[in-house]
Amino acid sequence: MDALPLWLLVVIFAGASAVVWVAGIQLSKTTDVIDARFKLGSALGGLIVLAVATNLPELAITVSAALSGNLDVAVGNILGGIALQTVVLVILDVFGRRGQGVKPLTYRAASLTLVLEGIVVVAVLAVVLAGSQLPPGLEVFRLTPDVVLIAVLWIVGLLLVQRAGTRLPWHEDGSAPDASPHRKGHRGRKQHPMSTRRAVIVFLVSAVATLGAGVVLERAGDAVSSELGLSGVLFGATVLALATSLPEISTGLQAVRQGDDNLAVSDIFGGNAFLPVLFLIATLLSGKAVLPQANASDIYLTALAALLTLVYVVGLLFRPQRRLAGMGVDSFIVLILYALGVAGLFAVAA
Repeated sequence: MDALPLWLLVVIFAGASAVVWVAGIQLSKTTDVIDARFKLGSALGGLIVLAVATNLPELAITVSAALSGNLDVAVGNILGGIALQTVVLVILDVFGRRGQGVKPLTYRAASLTLVLEGIVVVAVLAVVLAGSQLPPGLEVFRLTPDVVLIAVLWIVGLLLVQRAGTRLPWHEDGSAPDASPHRKGHRGRKQHPMSTRRAVIVFLVSAVATLGAGVVLERAGDAVSSELGLSGVLFGATVLALATSLPEISTGLQAVRQGDDNLAVSDIFGGNAFLPVLFLIATLLSGKAVLPQANASDIYLTALAALLTLVYVVGLLFRPQRRLAGMGVDSFIVLILYALGVAGLFAVAA
């Protein structure tokens, strides 16, 4: 794509982004049907199926970048994507439910299970930081201990969330009073008019479309960043991360507008915990230790993502009712921190 003019690259990038948006909506609808019909449960349904499905663009970009040797784009997209997907909660807070008397997102979605999911994200990011300091020659069977530990933490986190969704030694199983009505597993028991067969077919078609669009995003995005003179880290952490976060935005807005605030927050945290698992795939495909190659910008983005996640964890615990500029206090703080963080990223990458 390097030979194409800039305007055509932008059109291709925008078209692929539109495909990702539409496919993300279908993935959300069909995942809900598949979860209900096959009785996958909260962790399997919400945190595995939907988290993996909405992160298919990142998966496609990681595979394509690892095979082509552009590991800086893959790393920047994953770590920048975690920070940006956390900011998606700001979008859901502002545009999800509007009107006088509507409480902020974290007030409505308050749950100790969500707090646990946020802690899992921070734990995984801590391993990313530690793994970036390891020597690059620790590969055994094309794997390194850091990416294996990340995958193990993710699985353990799923098991803990599954247990927390059924039993916690707290009042009302960790559910806050006056919060959103959906409790166990964040998913309501709704009747789905779509047949199971059709849901599976639509899910597979949407997944293939998302994967294909993800590859196009990576190729077109890499060419656009070269034309504009942006580094792979900056482009991957900003424009590309925003494009690949479109499924989370579309599915999150749909969940919030349906009154399932817990599901919206859970899908963001679940996706953020899953994204670093893609480093295992990148390591397998490239045959190189990915995290030890992380530069200062990657480490910076990881710390920023952990900070933004902790702000929302505190918001879930304290449940602020006040709104600033149309959003909760925690969302306002996250937005300010992210803006400052992006400004600092340009300084770090300079």
